[in-house]
Amino acid sequence: MAASEQDVLRRIDSTKKTSQITTAMQMVSTAKLNQIQKHTFGYQVYAEKVESIVAHLAKSHLISANAAAGEKSSDSSDSISATDLLQQRPVKKVGFLVITSDRGLVGSYNSSVLKQTEDFIKATGHSAEDSVILAVGGTGADFYKGRDMNVVYEFRGVSDVPTFNEVREIVQTATSMYSNQVFDELYVCYNHFVNRITNRFHSIKMLPISDALVKSQDEKEEQGKKELMPEYETEPSEAVLLQDILPQYAESLVYGAILDAKTAEHASSSTAMQTASDNAKDLISSLQLQYNRARQSAITTEITEITGGQAAQE
Repeated sequence: MAASEQDVLRRIDSTKKTSQITTAMQMVSTAKLNQIQKHTFGYQVYAEKVESIVAHLAKSHLISANAAAGEKSSDSSDSISATDLLQQRPVKKVGFLVITSDRGLVGSYNSSVLKQTEDFIKATGHSAEDSVILAVGGTGADFYKGRDMNVVYEFRGVSDVPTFNEVREIVQTATSMYSNQVFDELYVCYNHFVNRITNRFHSIKMLPISDALVKSQDEKEEQGKKELMPEYETEPSEAVLLQDILPQYAESLVYGAILDAKTAEHASSSTAMQTASDNAKDLISSLQLQYNRARQSAITTEITEITGGQAAQE
């Protein structure tokens, strides 16, 4: 067998092994996607309800820094303060909480969210000088560090199906930085899961909680059926109510974004591995055809040589 034919056979063998790996990775990603979708769809109901309640409280003028002042949560010293979530001041620095994956092999998932976050930063009139990055995911942290961006916080190792307790540290760190004036506004940037082949970039203002939430709720009510405006009677006080519900809203916002981003990540990974498997099959077919042609040419040459030898003897 000619050396070129052996090389083609080696390439076919190695490509088949690669195809087996990508097919297995696709199956794993699809299983993770199906698992996290069950959590995501169920959690969206809770998150939408919390957002609706906070928006209605804001429309009822119950949400203000003064209303939240004076009460502290009885849970622990690390609890999130409602006053910190409502505190508004002139904007000098803006924080961007960017959610990416910790690994590659997810297609254009990471490059898409990083590029569109950069576009969003420019669109809001900010630059590297007046922006700080809170990176959830190793890819984003490494990307911004490599470009000398001000990365004030990074969180790596988010599980494939994140738990609510994982988010508490992120929210507590973000609110603490906001309270210490590390930044004056905070946006959450991530890829929203649309379907198995489509993601859409989302940017949500997290801090401070403001009238933007009311406008968002009004838009949703205009698109759907309008709800009756509830009247609230608070016990024991407005401050205690806000101290309970506003941290829940902040946590639900970040946790929902991470769940959504993880769902999009698994979908992108599944699609990328399926594309890689399909490309491997196409390459194997092309190499097999190349090998068959080379083998046919060699056989034809051998037959010609035999026929020529017989003719010479005659």
